Parts: sequence; structure tokens; C-alpha cells
Amino acid sequence: MIEDNQAYLLALGQQAKQASYALANLTGSQKQQLLAAIAAKLIAKSDVIVAANKIDVANAREQGLSDAMIDRLLLDNVRLAAVIADIDNVIRLADPVGAELESQLLDNGLRLSRRRVPLGVIGVIYEARPNVTVDIAVLALKTGNAVILRGGKETLQSNLALSDAIREAISEQGLPIDAVQLIQSPDRALVTGLLKLDCYIDMIVPRGGQHLQRLCAEQATIPVILGGIGICHLYADKDANIDKAIEVIVNAKVQRPTVCNALDTLLVHQDIAEEILPSLYLKAQSLGVSFYTCERAAKIAKGINVDVEPATDETYGQEWLSLVLGIKVVDDIDQAITHIRQYSSGHSEGILTDNIHSSATFVNQVDASAVYVNASTRFTDGGQFGLGAEVAVSTQKLHARGPMGLEALTTYKWIGVGDYTVRA
Repeated sequence: MIEDNQAYLLALGQQAKQASYALANLTGSQKQQLLAAIAAKLIAKSDVIVAANKIDVANAREQGLSDAMIDRLLLDNVRLAAVIADIDNVIRLADPVGAELESQLLDNGLRLSRRRVPLGVIGVIYEARPNVTVDIAVLALKTGNAVILRGGKETLQSNLALSDAIREAISEQGLPIDAVQLIQSPDRALVTGLLKLDCYIDMIVPRGGQHLQRLCAEQATIPVILGGIGICHLYADKDANIDKAIEVIVNAKVQRPTVCNALDTLLVHQDIAEEILPSLYLKAQSLGVSFYTCERAAKIAKGINVDVEPATDETYGQEWLSLVLGIKVVDDIDQAITHIRQYSSGHSEGILTDNIHSSATFVNQVDASAVYVNASTRFTDGGQFGLGAEVAVSTQKLHARGPMGLEALTTYKWIGVGDYTVRA
């Protein structure tokens, strides 16, 4: 890393740490007022933000980015309004900071309790989606944390416009403007440097593909929350309601195919394959879905003149982020679970069945951050879980798992109160 980058990052860290001290002292009502001011400022700056996003989209098209990537970075008036509406949801959520988790009077005379407190400074590295800039800033501020953001170069103009609006609102509330900072250079060396800023940053959250996740895991000297990669499965059991199952499968695949909780592979019990797959093929194909299938599923497709590609280990391990669906016919629930264990990223998995014993077996044996019975994988989302906006979806087990809301941005401290008590 060049010396200027090092100095730049150190300044960001110092400024964020200093701002975090002021944020930690805010009351719940003060934080609500701050978030309301941010929402109002984003509304006032909507035209500027949407115009900046149009520049990013135009640049992305010139650079030949995929339609899936362009959909991720798009922030039109409708999507921006939804992002701003989510701020109101976060405002209404209970503030976890200051909550007393437990309290007890010990035999040694101490009154000991655990109290929720902010983490301090959070570093977030993300790609494509500019809404993440708002979501993370709002959640961080609600929990009294300062945040350093590093978005992708493909959304730089959008992120600049969003962060400028947020910082302006923070300043107008009389709070340190550096409570939210955006790294404005696309230089990749800044990412590596950010990962080693452990003297100021308390947690790193990478939101992006497998390369970014591995980079952070291997190079960070700061605790890292890994996740966001979704190789998601649904298993249609032999006791599934066929018509209802098809609706869930189609929703999981096409409702928004470019996101991490979209369905990637459908597993079908052999006893219902001949019944469910013809209708599913035709309905999904009419919505633009293409297929990679096993031989048994391919035979059924051929019988109704639906073209499919042969599935391989590589395709079963693919997060599609597009209108592509893998399909495999399995002998039984055990084979379905074995397949999921081999290919799952630990994000979202589901079973479609009316058999309570099958659903219990699936829930108990499948290891993922979210496991569903008769529901779409698309529900793995902070808003849908009632958490408000989300920081990320963690696929690890410490210290947060699944959609990360407010509590995931806090830690706790032990507080011991005595009467000038000494240890015997």
C-alpha cells in the first residue's frame, strides 16, 4: 500500500473512532430524531441521487456488465422510496443499546449485570447495491456505531450522493459528520488496508461474492462476519401439495432472481417427479427460466419438449443470480439432505411437505442460517424477519447468524456494582 493510502485510512479510522464516542451517548429518542432527519434529507435529495445512479447504470452498460449486475445497482425513484421507507421501520424498532440482559446478586456481594453496548466502529465492504449504503448507515447509527463504507466502483456516483445526504443530515443534528464515512477511491489497496485497521475498526462485514469473502477471511486482522453467498435449495417431498409447492418454487426462483436468497436448486422426490415437474417446467419456462437437470429430470422434460442442459457438480455448486434453475430427482429425503450438505452455502434451505415427520427431520438435519417448511427462501431478509433493514446475511455461527439486524451490531459489557466491596 502506498503511503498516501495509509495516511488516508488512518484518518478515516481516527475520525470514526472519535465519532463513535459521541454516538454511544445518544438517547433512543435522539437516535430516532437523527434517522428521521436522514430520511427527510434523502427525500429532499432524491433527484440528485437518482441522477447519480443513472450515471452508474450508463457506465455499467458501457463496460458490458451483466443484466443481473445492472439490476443490482439500479436505484430508481421507486426503489429509493422503498429504501427510505425502510428507515421508518428501523425508527420504530426497539433500541437494543442499554438493555440489561441479566442481573444477579452474587454471594461475594457484587450486583452483576450484562448490558448491551455498541460495537464501536464497523467497516463494511460491499458490491453493486447502493441501497446497502443507506441500510448499513441507518442500522449503525441506530445502535450507536460509526461506520466506514467501501462500496463497489460500479456504484461510486450513487454512493457518493447517498453518503453526502446522510452526512449532511448528521451534521445538521449537531453530531460528528464522520459518524458515516465513504471510501471514495476505487483503489483495491484501500480494501486490504481497511482489513488491517484493527486499531480503530471493531468488525468487518463483507457483502459480495466468494472472492471478496475469502479475501477478507484471509487478510483481516479484525473479526469478520462472513456470508451473503446463497446456494439455496428447496426439496419437494413425496407428501407435498403439488399445486402449492409449484407456487412456492416459482416465487423462490423468479420473484427476484438476482439476490442471494433466490432458489438455485430444486430437489424432487422420485414419487412425485412425474406429477410435479411437467407443470413446473412449463410455468417456469414461460417466465424465462432455463434448466440444468439430472438424467431423470431431463427425461421428463424431453417428454414435454422442454430443453434442458445436463447438470454437473459445478452447476449444482453454482449461485445463479439469474433465471436459471438446477433440478435433481432424489430417491428420498435422506438423499436430498445429503445433496444439500454437499452443495449448500449455509444460507437458506427449505422443504415442501405435508408430512410433519419429514419436516422435523429436515429442520433438525439441515445446517443453514434459515431453514423453511412450506415457504419460499426469499424470506431470508432483515425486513421480512421484522429486523428492519439488514447489514448482511451471515452464514457463519459466531457472533451472528442469518439476517443481521440491530442486535448483531451490539456487544455487551459486564457491570459489577458493590459497596466498596473487596475480594476475600
